[in-house]
Amino acid sequence: MNRTGVWVGSLAVLGAFALAAPAEAQRGKSAASDRRVYCWEEDGHKICGDALPASAVDAARTEFSSRTGLARERVGRALSSEERAAAGQAAREAAQDAEAETVRRRRDLAMVESYATEADLERAYGDRITLIDESIKTSQMGVGNLRASLVALLRQAADMELSEQPVRKRLADDIRSQHGDLLRQQAILAQQLEERTHLDEDLRDALGRYRDFKRVD
Repeated sequence: MNRTGVWVGSLAVLGAFALAAPAEAQRGKSAASDRRVYCWEEDGHKICGDALPASAVDAARTEFSSRTGLARERVGRALSSEERAAAGQAAREAAQDAEAETVRRRRDLAMVESYATEADLERAYGDRITLIDESIKTSQMGVGNLRASLVALLRQAADMELSEQPVRKRLADDIRSQHGDLLRQQAILAQQLEERTHLDEDLRDALGRYRDFKRVD
């Protein structure tokens, strides 16, 4: 293989190939005889040759026409296993994003087809908001009742201890049971309040997407 150690020499190789082309044409050789000249970087130097050594197969390179001296193709370096894994992950995420966008478009189309006006859409959300608001009120009442009942039981236990009487097992069991019920009801209420907040956000988002879809349509 013909190689040079610096870029200046590499340009000379390209020039030699380019200058030799007219002579080859005069000898009757066709364009099919056009060979490639490979140029890559090795140890900080630009190397060119008419064949690619095994050590440069994975390196970034530019392939030139020996007949014209013009670049024909640029090949990037081979990716490492970590880079291939990252590229694969990026491709998967891009595919997931594209699928999510398709689902969103279908959902928006279904929304526009289901509600003729913004008022219809707001009314549908209003029904859901009313339902969750009523559920929140019921849960708040339940939490209040359970808390009051638990406080009464704890007061009984405190009075018994102050009177130096042992707390009855049934009373202790009732306290534990009531406390567990209170914690569960508080968790339900917290979930309902979060859902209520998200419902407001969902309505604003749905109205924005509805308007955008109508505008594009």
